[in-house]
Amino acid sequence: MDDEQDKLLPIANVGRIMKRILPHNAKISKEAKVTIQECASEFISFVTSEASDKCHKENRKTVNGDDICWALTSLGFDNYSEAMIRHLHRFREFERQNKNKLLPNSTTQEKDEQGITNIFQFQIIQRINKG
Repeated sequence: MDDEQDKLLPIANVGRIMKRILPHNAKISKEAKVTIQECASEFISFVTSEASDKCHKENRKTVNGDDICWALTSLGFDNYSEAMIRHLHRFREFERQNKNKLLPNSTTQEKDEQGITNIFQFQIIQRINKG
C-alpha cells in the first residue's frame, strides 16, 4: 500500500487545486479527491513515460520541459502542449531575468532559495492578473 501511495500526488494538494475552481462554499467528497488524485497521477506518469522513452532513445538521462511538451503533442494532447510551451518560455525568461538580479556574493543556497521564492511570487502574480 505504501508503494502505491508514494506514486500518487499528495491528496491535500489535489484537494486544494480542486477547490480553486469551485465556488467558495462547495464541498468535495473524499471519493472525488481520491479519483482525481489517481487520474492526475496516472496522466503524469503516462506523459513522463513517453518523454522518458524519447530521452532513452536519444541516450539522455534527464527529462526536461521540452521533452514533456513533445510527449504531450505526441500523445495527442496538443492543447495542453501549446499551453505548456507558452508557460515554459515564460518560466525560462523569468529565470533568466532573476539570475541577473541575484547578488554575485550570495551563496548557492541563498540563490536557490531566492529563485524558489521568485517562482512562487511569479505564480501568485499570474493568478492575480488572471482573476
